[in-house]
Amino acid sequence: MFRAALQNVDLFWLILLYFVVLPETGCRSADVDSCHEVKTAYMMRQIGPVELVPDSPGTDESMRVCVHPGPSCCTSKMEDSYMSAVRSETQQKMRSYSFELKYLIAGHTKSYQETFDSLVSFTSNLTSTLFDSAYSALASDCRPLVLHLFSGIKRHLSGDSNSSLDSTVRRFYNDLFPLVYRRLLNPGIGHMSPQSYSPLSANHDDCLRMTRQDVSPFGPHPRLLVSSLSRALGAGRALRRLLRLAGEVVNATEKATLSRECGRGLVRMQYCSHCRGLTLIRPCTGLCVNIMRGCLVGVSELGAPWGSLVVLLQRLSATLATSSNSNSMELALLAVRNHVNDAILHAQLHGPRITATVEKVCGPQAAAPMMPSADPTTPRVTTSVSPATSLTTERSHVTSTPSVEAQRRLQVQSRRSFVLKGSKGDKSRSLKKLSREFEGSIQRYQWFFSELPEMLCESEMEVEQHTCWSGQDVVESYAGRVVGSGFKAQRENPEMSVRNTDPVLKGAKQRLEQLTQELLVELGWATKARAKVEEEEGGSAQTERGSGDDCDDEDGCEASGDETGDTSSGHSPAIKNMAPPSARRPVPPHHLSPPKVAVRDSAHTLSVKPLTLVTLVLLVLSPWQHR
Repeated sequence: MFRAALQNVDLFWLILLYFVVLPETGCRSADVDSCHEVKTAYMMRQIGPVELVPDSPGTDESMRVCVHPGPSCCTSKMEDSYMSAVRSETQQKMRSYSFELKYLIAGHTKSYQETFDSLVSFTSNLTSTLFDSAYSALASDCRPLVLHLFSGIKRHLSGDSNSSLDSTVRRFYNDLFPLVYRRLLNPGIGHMSPQSYSPLSANHDDCLRMTRQDVSPFGPHPRLLVSSLSRALGAGRALRRLLRLAGEVVNATEKATLSRECGRGLVRMQYCSHCRGLTLIRPCTGLCVNIMRGCLVGVSELGAPWGSLVVLLQRLSATLATSSNSNSMELALLAVRNHVNDAILHAQLHGPRITATVEKVCGPQAAAPMMPSADPTTPRVTTSVSPATSLTTERSHVTSTPSVEAQRRLQVQSRRSFVLKGSKGDKSRSLKKLSREFEGSIQRYQWFFSELPEMLCESEMEVEQHTCWSGQDVVESYAGRVVGSGFKAQRENPEMSVRNTDPVLKGAKQRLEQLTQELLVELGWATKARAKVEEEEGGSAQTERGSGDDCDDEDGCEASGDETGDTSSGHSPAIKNMAPPSARRPVPPHHLSPPKVAVRDSAHTLSVKPLTLVTLVLLVLSPWQHR
């Protein structure tokens, strides 16, 4: 009986030895006499030539990364192959994680471009129809001017740093003035044939262009057009610039190079366990986080400025999606037609003064043989060239009546609601719908670069295990300290030393910070307190000055283009927002503009001054007719 009990004890210890001791030994070396599993994994992952893997464990004193006592299934050449493979694998994982973000940015960049181009093209054609319907004498020559005007608006919307709304609008009105002067104010010297268009005529047109700002034939309307477009197009322009930079940043992170120190850490984490024959064990989470944060420290440094960029993108898209009538991009572009029409009407109503001023500055222009008009319905507005007869009853009647009729016609047209709705076959989507969609999509990527190291480690931790690889041995949990993701935190990283960051990523971070701050200041969103003060001051300035403030030099009174309503100009929006608010200088009574009458549902204001002038002239001249 004692012998039977002894046999049972021996059998118990044999079973215990089989299930406990032998697996532990196999964990440390799956097959002491063979590297077959290592060779299989090496071949399946296509790391390099399979001939580099030895058939049985050995020793290689030239190994630098996976160094451990005892035989190994790795060689120094395999280490080099492992380093190249692990760098490529890590960059491929980064590209796979950023693919959706990259696609989101590229897709909405294209969609916004198509939508903006569609709006600009539509309003360009709409503005051209103004000349076809109301000013057919100018239609053929003004069509290129309108195309050039909206080409400049399109460049401004695209975020072109060399574009300027002020210079684009100024050039349009400079080129428009000679045509209006010849064919509407003084049609006797207009419609000249190419044979009769002499160098003197060209010099006279050049004089008109150069003196247009001094003559001020179009009143405040050029300045109002610049102010309206700057305010309404600011969000779209900023959005396009941010989207372009966002795409560049994502591309920079995908092309970022991993340092050699990073490659060693990745090999130690991913492949040094293979050298012991452990091809299935996973690295510890703490080890992976430390190594990934050290490798991607340049990417992690993008986290804060990228988050600010995403917040600004959300705010801009929300602005485009919920814009009111005062800053709606569609309405501002549609109103270009009304601004141009108001400017021409202003010139017609002030024809005598403009003609007298031009003759003093540029000299009189002799009448030339006129080409027959192809359109029998071309409006004929006759005015006297001589300033001595500029206040006759006939002059006042002929100059004023067509303008009033044209104003009434434009009032009726301006009351119509131009709602831009794409047809079912139209590729461009509604701007508001597109902006709402983008606002919700981009929000998910606010902390993308800050969390990218952890996301890469999550893919390694999909299978839960009771043991893990610590970089040196098999352990139950990682004993090292997990450091933060910032550059300064990497000084305490126990797995690798980080001396500097990728210069490409460092430049991307600087561009992110610079552009975000620049746009915040330009849009007046730098601080909530500053925005509130500017809003209050802008509201009072708008009430005191009015939207149609006259100006001796219509292009000298530049508009700031922000949403505060302050059009005192003189400085760029960025400088204006950074400078402390200055006290407003009181306007002398004789410089105050006449009262304005706002036309409902119109993009312009109607001045009472021209109508008052016509009424006074008729009252003064009425006794002469009685006699």
